[in-house]
Amino acid sequence: MPSRDDFTHSQSTTDKLVYMANQIGTFFTAQDAETASVKIAEHIAKFWDPRMRNAILAHLDAGGRGLDSATRRAIESLRAPTKA
Repeated sequence: MPSRDDFTHSQSTTDKLVYMANQIGTFFTAQDAETASVKIAEHIAKFWDPRMRNAILAHLDAGGRGLDSATRRAIESLRAPTKA
């Protein structure tokens, strides 16, 4: 069972990832929303460690609290495409 310290560390890590993702989004806000989402996704895919991407996807699955709309769309697009 995780200790309180593990939960706090995990929560602060998630908060940091949300902050970082939204900061990337802020950089691209001068562009239209769709272009911004594409650029945010490209940046995260290129520069974030897979563990960071998995953690932000897990946060999105848990509701995505704190993610700006363009950032949320970008993270949703990072999911591996599923085969029909």
